[in-house]
Amino acid sequence: MRAILVDDEMANLENLQALLMKNCPQVKVVSISSNIDDAFEQINLHRPDLLFLDIQMGKNTGFDLLNKLIEKPFEVIFVTAYDNYGIQAVKFAALDYLLKPVDPDELVAAVIKAEARIANKINGEQLNFLLNQIKRSEQNIPKIALPQQHEIRYVSVDDIVRCVADNTYTFFHLSNGEQILISKPLKEYADLLKPQGFVRAHQSHLVNPKFVKSWLKEDGGLLLMSNGDKIPVSKPNREMVKAVLGK
Repeated sequence: MRAILVDDEMANLENLQALLMKNCPQVKVVSISSNIDDAFEQINLHRPDLLFLDIQMGKNTGFDLLNKLIEKPFEVIFVTAYDNYGIQAVKFAALDYLLKPVDPDELVAAVIKAEARIANKINGEQLNFLLNQIKRSEQNIPKIALPQQHEIRYVSVDDIVRCVADNTYTFFHLSNGEQILISKPLKEYADLLKPQGFVRAHQSHLVNPKFVKSWLKEDGGLLLMSNGDKIPVSKPNREMVKAVLGK
């Protein structure tokens, strides 16, 4: 698997290259670049399978590089020192990212996932989805990418009624009655959807207040959803949920 590393700091490039040599022997680094113009040329020259891309590079961003590329037949793993800049959009697009300093175990996990997507020829579409999201305000992201085994579903956040934990999986319940099972824990989506107004009513339940019909006083407190579902509200979350609902 051929890879190109892009970062505006040479020390970061050297560190990441060393980590890959030690922990990911299946990855062959064919080029390193410290600016987006050189990276653009190297990508067109080498046609890599995988791109490790810094998000913030001086006055430019990794997103600027991706916007310059007409074709994106590779996987991208974003690498950043900032846990907020652009990360929300990256998460909504279900793409991988690593925080600096890069943890070797997280690096290995990200590379393994990239290999699987390359084998299944799942790439390009997610990057285009991400770039379209970046053009909008990060506080008003209308869709989220939900990766399944053989496809990636792009779902409007406003169509999500609730999310339910099932061990390390999450069920998404949509307004049309459809259920989508995703192999990620609820906590990941609770953090991601909180800025969109979603509220954690219970350890196992995340709800969209838009679909809450009423508060039922039975069983210590239940939320009656517009589709008829009844969602338990845990005692520790009761006052917070009431505040969100304006009760």
